Amino acid sequence: MDSNREAPMATSANVMEIGTTINGVIAGKVETTATKAILQGTSCTMSSGQTKLFVPLRRIFMLNMISLDKDEEVKKYCLEKGITVQGKAPKPIQSFHEANFPDYVLDAVVAQGYEYPTSIQAQGWPIALSGQDMVGIAQTGSGKTLAYILPAIVHINNQCDVQRGEGPIVLILAPTRELTQQIQQVAHAFGKTSRIRNTCVFGGAPKGPQARDLERGVEICIATPADRMLDMGFEPQIRKVLSQIRPDRQTLMWSATWPKEVKKLALDFMKSYVQLNVGLLELSANHNIMQIVDVCQEHEKDIKLNNLLQEIAITLDPASKIIIFVETKKKVEGVTRNIRGSGWRAVSMHGDKSQDQRDYVLKEFRNGKASILVATDVAARGL
Repeated sequence: MDSNREAPMATSANVMEIGTTINGVIAGKVETTATKAILQGTSCTMSSGQTKLFVPLRRIFMLNMISLDKDEEVKKYCLEKGITVQGKAPKPIQSFHEANFPDYVLDAVVAQGYEYPTSIQAQGWPIALSGQDMVGIAQTGSGKTLAYILPAIVHINNQCDVQRGEGPIVLILAPTRELTQQIQQVAHAFGKTSRIRNTCVFGGAPKGPQARDLERGVEICIATPADRMLDMGFEPQIRKVLSQIRPDRQTLMWSATWPKEVKKLALDFMKSYVQLNVGLLELSANHNIMQIVDVCQEHEKDIKLNNLLQEIAITLDPASKIIIFVETKKKVEGVTRNIRGSGWRAVSMHGDKSQDQRDYVLKEFRNGKASILVATDVAARGL
């Protein structure tokens, strides 16, 4: 048993990234054919027709959490941070230490250089650690990934060690391969202090290593494609995945938007959930970004783009990065050729790229070897 782990408890947690970025997190063991016999506890009938018994589920981890004392303080803080809550929820916290995270979590937070929680984290952590199902809605870049990764780590460390063929304890569903890899980086950075294992499962990569990771046993599985399965008509598959997880699981959804299709899914598969909003619920532009719209003819676009890049080169730091979104895969290649012909270091990404090619492109873009990324909406979510 890991010395960092507390008394064995079976947990169930799901996480989903939906919409502009909706992540679904589900806490609790997913049933696989390799799962050992389960001890007494909650029972349910799986899709195979077998009845499974589960060890009791501990869902509440927020004992002794320090938070704002008075209702007036809470109202003032939430107003300042743009926080609104629908449903009964614990009070928000203002620092990592107030959340009463275990030392193995705080050590990782300090090592990563974080000082204060963001708005979605300040209110999201108390809700997630209280064991309630929840929906968290906040704009891209607001810290949603850490808002569910840290509570997930706490859940995991309150379970028995995952043995070969068991797990995962936490299932994270995200829209794209690139986003799953980003989530995996966060899960590794904050989970390594308590030796939490994770794996990514997505198409376009060899299945063998993914299957071996699952067979060996992992605590966190991060997979695609979350709500895009709804777009592609795979709702029955989503329902089948959820049917393989204990019924008293904890389910969390995190998003920048709240489309009606996903809302229906939440109503079907979540208990009386708490909804947390940071900022406006309606889809809106990020107010931290200045947007300039230039309406022009199709044949003018290449010239205008090159002129704009010249202006950017003069006014911005040479290390700045640029992402150009276009509508089709064919246009991606054409725009990239045009930019390279003008002397710019550019790389391209779209759905026809293999996983190795996509990984290479992102690596070149992130390390600065290519300052411009031309892409379809495959790169629009969570990057």
